[in-house]
Amino acid sequence: MASHRRPKQPSRTRVTVLTATAAAAVALTSQTAHADPKPSKAEVKAKVDTLYEEAEAASEKYNGAKEKQDKLEGQIGNLQDKVARGQEELNELRQALGSAASAQYRTGGIDPSLQLFLSADPDDYLDKASALDQLSSKQAEGVKKIQAKQRDLAQQRQEAQAKLQDLSDTRKELGDKKKQVQGKLADAQKLLNSLTAAERTELRQEDERASRSAGDRVELGDAVPASNRGAAALAAAKSKIGTPYVWGATGPNSFDCSGLTSWAFAQAGYTIPRMSQAQANAGTRIASQSALKPGDLVIFYSDLHHVGFYAGNGQVLHAPKPGANVRYESINNMPYMFGVRI
Repeated sequence: MASHRRPKQPSRTRVTVLTATAAAAVALTSQTAHADPKPSKAEVKAKVDTLYEEAEAASEKYNGAKEKQDKLEGQIGNLQDKVARGQEELNELRQALGSAASAQYRTGGIDPSLQLFLSADPDDYLDKASALDQLSSKQAEGVKKIQAKQRDLAQQRQEAQAKLQDLSDTRKELGDKKKQVQGKLADAQKLLNSLTAAERTELRQEDERASRSAGDRVELGDAVPASNRGAAALAAAKSKIGTPYVWGATGPNSFDCSGLTSWAFAQAGYTIPRMSQAQANAGTRIASQSALKPGDLVIFYSDLHHVGFYAGNGQVLHAPKPGANVRYESINNMPYMFGVRI
């Protein structure tokens, strides 16, 4: 006889679990379908190049803050030396005035007219009285010197205090710029790490091939250098081809862009400013690329944050970016602003 029992219904708990599982699976499938695709090697390179450019701009601002800090530290040291010397001079003036006053007090207990009446030698007394008048005059002069020295010291201390506050602000700015640079470089490295090892190798090889190609095209021939000084600076920079870029570095074993150019001119016996923006105003500006000569500085980007040497035949020699070495590169790879002839 057939059974008429109703089939067993799934429990409410089981239905809830199955429903939740199904919903999660649908949501996961939906998220997977709408997930951002992995960026291509070209996209990663473009983003990394942008981050490196931003890092270099921040690095030049860091260089400016560092230069300001060094200058302030020197000025504060000089002011503190002046204050110390001035305090010693003030102490000596006070001591001399105090000694004279004590001596006058010890010999000045008798009324001057009575001293003259009792003196066995009036002429001798008058000579001494004249000396006392001169001593009083010197005392007055000493008081004026002390007052003047006190004013000078107060002014120097005030100036030193203002510079100390400026130094504190500059150190904070320096720390902020350093964090900006490190943040940009960390973001760039994170993007590079998203690539496979093979893709990273391909990017490095492409970069190296572009550098070698630019170097092969540099043929100065009979090109006249900008100046003997420019030629000497360019020669010094050439000796550092292959040296790594390191932000904030001024050589001789690593450089950033303005670190290389300032170091090279120093080897030529000439000092130029540390920052690229300041180097942009260190000589005669050359508007046209066609007027550039080997040894001229070349300034790039609207905020003037990158600088290199014009090497001839449309090429620049520079410290390009993090992860790269000092090398030749086409002048057209970056937005040209103008040249500078030192």
